[in-house]
Amino acid sequence: MLSRTSRYALLAAIVLAQRPGEWLTARQLALATGIPANYLTKILHAMARARLLRSQRGREGGFRLARPPDRIALMEIVSLFEEPNFASYCLLGTGACPADRPCVAHARWLGVIEAVSRFLDETTVAEIARTPDGTPVGPLTVVASELDQLADSVVEGKESCA
Repeated sequence: MLSRTSRYALLAAIVLAQRPGEWLTARQLALATGIPANYLTKILHAMARARLLRSQRGREGGFRLARPPDRIALMEIVSLFEEPNFASYCLLGTGACPADRPCVAHARWLGVIEAVSRFLDETTVAEIARTPDGTPVGPLTVVASELDQLADSVVEGKESCA
């Protein structure tokens, strides 16, 4: 339902939420998530232009969330990378269903779309970044707490990026 770009943006936001106040480079985020670095860099810059992230250049630079993760709704992220009114498109691929001639799946599909939109509007990054007991979550290649160690070993040439 969501584009790969939206899913990648959500993953990056999860890692940043797990490391509050820290500046993480695009390379560190790519290592943590398994997202191709060039692709992720474009996503991060779009999020920074939308003021969801702060960016800082230089040796101590990188990206971090611009607001606390409990104040960033998932829809704010997803809407950057989806077409306007992405939720209203027809399940059968015919564009938006006309009100006077909806497709055969329209009524049932509309309920799904409304539930997904409500979820994205009402759920924050903080709510998906940690489990109820406070442990980090996410389909991440590297647990965020191991990120520094991995980044250091890559810089020293001890481990490949693959």
